[in-house]
Amino acid sequence: MPSSPKSFNAWPSSSSSSIYSRRSTVLILCSLIGVAGFMFGFIAISKQGLGSNCKYAEPRSVSVVWDRIGSKGSEDSGGVSDEGQKRHKVMGFVGIQTGFASTGRRRSLRQTWFPSDHQGLQKLEEATGLAFKFVIGRTSDQSKMAELRKEVAQYDDFLLLDIEEKYSKLPYKTIAFFKAAYALYDSEFYVKADDDIYLRPDRLSLLLAKERPHSQTYLGCMKKGPVFTDPKLKWYEPLSSILGKEYFLHAYGPIYALSADVVASLVALRNNRQVCAFIKYLCLSSVLK
Repeated sequence: MPSSPKSFNAWPSSSSSSIYSRRSTVLILCSLIGVAGFMFGFIAISKQGLGSNCKYAEPRSVSVVWDRIGSKGSEDSGGVSDEGQKRHKVMGFVGIQTGFASTGRRRSLRQTWFPSDHQGLQKLEEATGLAFKFVIGRTSDQSKMAELRKEVAQYDDFLLLDIEEKYSKLPYKTIAFFKAAYALYDSEFYVKADDDIYLRPDRLSLLLAKERPHSQTYLGCMKKGPVFTDPKLKWYEPLSSILGKEYFLHAYGPIYALSADVVASLVALRNNRQVCAFIKYLCLSSVLK
């Protein structure tokens, strides 16, 4: 039986040709976009690797090795030496930041939640795992130093820092406090608190115990605030032209806690240039209450 002839086209029809043409155009465009993206990423990474880093960039995390060679004599070291000293083991060490004009505040605290004798402090430590000390620097006023020595002899509840007690140096006092606390106490948390707060040691103990599994921890509130440009104000900011109208997000000063790993990283930084990011982010709270 004769069969009908079959024809085979060597070239696609006009409709098929237009479909193939569109597909080719899309593929070429996708390839070009991919190559451009790769080149852009490569150039960006190359520039970063060439050392175009920000001098004042705030590190997200810091990993360092603890170096026991301290910076003795530096302004922010606190004058504490841990050589040959056994660190007292506690779950948390709480430093109540105070000053020479705060005698009344210390009296109020000792009449409320802060034990007024050594035995009371020891019992509180056994019950909560927390050790407490008032933290204060020094002054050139000999009469004030004499009064402080009497109070120290009476209550024995101070951590004395070898740094000038001055409002403008509160950030350095904060750093000196953490360095001194780390040298004296083998603690899982180091707490900075002000002398104008009412603290519940039992609740603080529960909070710190709950956060024990987290080795790199900050516990506290964060805040922002306006930058004061009036030189007559107490909180006048000389760098207001750089900072703008509002401070960056920073730790709220009245009370916060740092875990041992965080404090160890801070202590290992041995000069002001290395701790400038810490001062900007954390110690700013000490002067902006």
